[in-house]
Amino acid sequence: MCENRTTMGDVEWTEIGERIRDSRSAAGLSQADLARAVGLDRTMLAKIETGARRVDALELARFSATLGVPMEQFLEDRPLVLSRRTQLAAEAQTDAAQQAYQLEAKLLGWRDDVRQLIETGLLQPTQPMLYEDPVENQDSARAAARWLRSRIGNPLEPIDTVMAVCEQAGQHVLVTDLPGEGASLVDGDLAVAVVSRIADPGRRRATAAHELGHLVLGDEYSTDLGIATSREDRERVVDSFAAELLAPAEVFGQGAQGDDLRGWLIGLAARYRTSWSMAVRQAELAGALDPTEARRSRLANPTRAEFMEALGWAPQTDLESVTVPPSYAHAVMQAWSRDLITSERAVELMHGQLALDDLPPRDDAGLAP
Repeated sequence: MCENRTTMGDVEWTEIGERIRDSRSAAGLSQADLARAVGLDRTMLAKIETGARRVDALELARFSATLGVPMEQFLEDRPLVLSRRTQLAAEAQTDAAQQAYQLEAKLLGWRDDVRQLIETGLLQPTQPMLYEDPVENQDSARAAARWLRSRIGNPLEPIDTVMAVCEQAGQHVLVTDLPGEGASLVDGDLAVAVVSRIADPGRRRATAAHELGHLVLGDEYSTDLGIATSREDRERVVDSFAAELLAPAEVFGQGAQGDDLRGWLIGLAARYRTSWSMAVRQAELAGALDPTEARRSRLANPTRAEFMEALGWAPQTDLESVTVPPSYAHAVMQAWSRDLITSERAVELMHGQLALDDLPPRDDAGLAP
């Protein structure tokens, strides 16, 4: 048997090599750069990336540390249900493809963090809320959003934080500083998502709601949308779910009071903390704006002063200072206080929401990392 068809566990060496190559490309490193960083000759790295040379555990650990991805990224089969997945070509990568790959690596690491806490018994998994009716178009996606709002006990009021809604619906969300938008996966009964903090606040909320839509609608493995439905069409369906979840058309269909149509819409956008484009879209969908008014409105984004005039305050940002769900953060601190994890691991699990100086000093000798 040829060496490049042998495996480490259930993954072939060729696939491990491809994943190392893709991670290197996503990090913007040349073969020479990565080889130098891990202490290998460039020709040896070239053979690893083609599967012609095996990799030992120590080398994999060096690749993992240098490229900033978990070792599981190289060794485990990826979950079948993964939204916004982008395959990378060998050398010439677009920025969007690199960002997607980095988000995917972060997503897999986040899945493992959540799973670790569930295995301690300190984080209780929530059964995902899955919409059981067929979702064939944007109208049925909006119906699914109304169903979810009903399930969480909030038919029409503004959503305070999307992270809490995702947690209620069975999806654990991590907010990360990586560029891009978001990604999500379902691995057995575990549903997780990552959302980039770099986007503007309205876009962050829309991305989180969109990734929740992938879970609730089950679009990645459902045939309700039809085999011929393109990825772009599927994304539009999920976008409709997200818009209806964050800004119910029924509220936007009530129309302006008096002649100040713009002030009314700015007030709703502020209260529901949506992007201006989403507010205009929902108002047009509900018939409160005709196409000409909607087109005119999209050309003039509100200023901070207009938000202040409409409501007396500017919209509060969401998904800004909190990076992990509250129940997850509580489980991390419980694991630390019970000496199940080290202080360094607790900081890692909190993903920037906690610093080592925030914890009382203690001797972690003998604890598992």
